[in-house]
Amino acid sequence: MVLTHKTVSLADQVFDRLESDILSGVYKRGEILTELKLCEALGVSRTPVREAMKRLEQEHIIEDCGKGMRVLSITAEDAACIYEIRSRVEGLAAAACAKNISAEDLSAMKELVDLQSFYAERGDSDRVKTLDSEFHEMIYRCSGSAVLYDTLTPLHKKVQKFRKAAVEQRSRAEESVAEHRAVYNAIASRDAGEAERIMNAHVASARDRLAQGIRAQAAKEGNK
Repeated sequence: MVLTHKTVSLADQVFDRLESDILSGVYKRGEILTELKLCEALGVSRTPVREAMKRLEQEHIIEDCGKGMRVLSITAEDAACIYEIRSRVEGLAAAACAKNISAEDLSAMKELVDLQSFYAERGDSDRVKTLDSEFHEMIYRCSGSAVLYDTLTPLHKKVQKFRKAAVEQRSRAEESVAEHRAVYNAIASRDAGEAERIMNAHVASARDRLAQGIRAQAAKEGNK
C-alpha cells in the first residue's frame, strides 16, 4: 500500500482503502478485523486505523463483536435497495449536469465513455469498472449540487462488488457502455429531461440485472 501525505489525511487514506477492500470483497462478510492486523497489513500506526474503523462502523460497514470488528459489507438485498434509490435520484444529477457542465468537462466525459468502450471490447472488466465509477462521479460533480454529490457518491461506492460482477460479462459491459453513451449524448445536447430519463433507465436496468442475479443464485442454491 502506498500512502501519501498531500491534501488527504492518513486516516482518510486508510478509510478509503479499507472501505474499498471491504466493499469489493477483499475482506469477506463475517471476517474479524483487528487494529493490529490492519496496522500490519497497511504499514501504518494504530491512530489512523482506529479513526478509520470508527468511520466504517458509523457507515454500518463493520460492527463491534467484542473480539474486534466484524465485516458487514453490503448484501445483495442492500444493493437492490441502493439501486432502487439511485434509479429515482440519479437522473436529477444527470439533468443538472446537462445544464451546468463545462465544455472542458464534456470533452473529458466523452473520453471516459470512449475508453470504457475500448476496454469493454477487450474484456478488461477491472478497467471498465474503474471508468464506470469515474463516469458517474463526474456526473455527480458536474451537477453543481453538493447535496446530490454527497448523497450519490457513497451509494455508488457501496455497490462496487455488484458492479464488478455485472461488467465481467462482455455483453453486459458493452450494454452498460451503450447506456453511458446515450446519457453523454443527452448531456452534450443540453437536454436535461432526456438526460434524466436515460440515466434513471440506466440505473433501473442495473437494478433489474442484479435482481435476476439474486434469483438465479437462490435457484442454484435451492437445487443443491
